[in-house]
Amino acid sequence: MKVALVYDRVNKWGGAERVLLALRQLYPDAPLYTSVYNPQNASWAKQFEIKTSFLQGIWGASTRNELLGTLMPIAFETFSFDEFDLVISITSEAAKGIITKPGTCHISYLLTPTRYLWSGYDVYFRNRIFRTLSYPFVSYLRNWDVVASKRPDYFFAISKEVQNRIKKYYKRQSEVIYPPVFSKEDKKNVAGKKYFLLVSRLSKATFYKRVDMVIEAFNQNKLPLKVVGTGSSLNFFKKRARSNIEFLGEVSDDALSELYEGAYSLIFPSNEDFGLVVVEAMSHGTPVIAFKGGGALETVTPGITGEFFDRQDSNSLNHLLKSFDWTRYNVRTIKTSAQRFSLQTFKKEFANLVNQKMSEYQKNL
Repeated sequence: MKVALVYDRVNKWGGAERVLLALRQLYPDAPLYTSVYNPQNASWAKQFEIKTSFLQGIWGASTRNELLGTLMPIAFETFSFDEFDLVISITSEAAKGIITKPGTCHISYLLTPTRYLWSGYDVYFRNRIFRTLSYPFVSYLRNWDVVASKRPDYFFAISKEVQNRIKKYYKRQSEVIYPPVFSKEDKKNVAGKKYFLLVSRLSKATFYKRVDMVIEAFNQNKLPLKVVGTGSSLNFFKKRARSNIEFLGEVSDDALSELYEGAYSLIFPSNEDFGLVVVEAMSHGTPVIAFKGGGALETVTPGITGEFFDRQDSNSLNHLLKSFDWTRYNVRTIKTSAQRFSLQTFKKEFANLVNQKMSEYQKNL
């Protein structure tokens, strides 16, 4: 069976990119089609055979997502997949809109329906003037997105939260397969718990992650906080943080493992589609303090693997932190809870469901 993978853009490192590496283990010969590719920012992708769109030739497009805009739909519609039996798109944007002919099965593993068009529209376009000026483009993209959502033969969702969004915005059914966590062996030289930990991208495009709220909360409570992540807003947050907050930038996987193990808790303030860092922290036996919403509701068990705060504001987070005691949580229990998101489980469930859908698809030809 000849397989191709499709992803929105290959120019960063994050949870979705880990999914691509897991899929490569299942389909090692599959080329990766994408709108743009930045080798410097996506060194992990060097092991793939990358096929880019015409957008690759636009200066700056591989690093500045805002330059792509309304060209993304055209970019993915120009790819041909006639030679493939199966195409798997991993997407939160335009990659699901590829066009395949009968005989080529298209399965879309959806990270979320395009956030800035649907569930996050009011957050992204909260400025009234910007919303008004952007309306023609948003209207075009929404119409295209609905049309594109009819093209995959099957949808897989990364969480029940995303499954519900697919049904709400696209009127499509889907199957849930949780993304995998790549576990690391515990480090024996980590002595005690010394800080709280925040792991997030720090860019204007991801302000929905509410890093600003966590900075405000820890400015007030003066507890030690380490922040892992980089992005265009890094200096913005640094200037507003007190001395108890340390910014570490981008770190290696081994260093991140040690940071998870040395933390009282991971702070997870975002209303996310899934939240892979939550499961990563749990795989190291570290409890999670999470906002009560989104994918965290499917991964965090209050009193067992962490706790929830009710509102995305500093007062709600600090109220919980006052009563939080990391010694109440059993490391082994937390690690066991994370095993259902293991790489082995993901590969087995994904391969089985793909085989099931391929058989169904071929019967209906």
